[in-house]
Amino acid sequence: MANLTRGIDHIGITVPDIEEATTFFKKAFHAKIAYDNKKLGDEPQQGEAVEKTLGLKNGAKVIHIRILSFDNGSNIELFHFKDTEQREPVIASDFGVQHVAFYVDDIQQSADAFVEAGGELLTEPGELLGDVENESGEFVYGRAPWGMLIELISYNPNQLNYPEDSEAKRFTP
Repeated sequence: MANLTRGIDHIGITVPDIEEATTFFKKAFHAKIAYDNKKLGDEPQQGEAVEKTLGLKNGAKVIHIRILSFDNGSNIELFHFKDTEQREPVIASDFGVQHVAFYVDDIQQSADAFVEAGGELLTEPGELLGDVENESGEFVYGRAPWGMLIELISYNPNQLNYPEDSEAKRFTP
């Protein structure tokens, strides 16, 4: 049977303010606006059909949606909701999507840009952890201004020590 999956098209992220999140992603990762699916000020997406389609709580309204594009990687779809209870961003031990990682060429320069854009690093960049990546590169975790966990990672794909039973090599932009 043929593989019908090409790759990840986008990652959806709920933010408190799409303009502020866009500014952050532009400054930190050179994101570009592809388009707005729903402009702020347009009639909100709401009602039973939207709640069912997106798995929302009753009364939630989608008031702004924007697609951000990156030169070499998946897109990010930003969402801003109204009239629904918001929870704190997840931490790494929570179920579900817990972080997004950006492959970068220079970890320190990228970490500096992340902080200058309004992010907060959890530590300084350090050596990758794990047997496969051992001594192949560096990484650091940080929080975006709204609390979302983001990883910066840089490694030499030719230095990864894959186990014998590996079914594939890791995708590297």
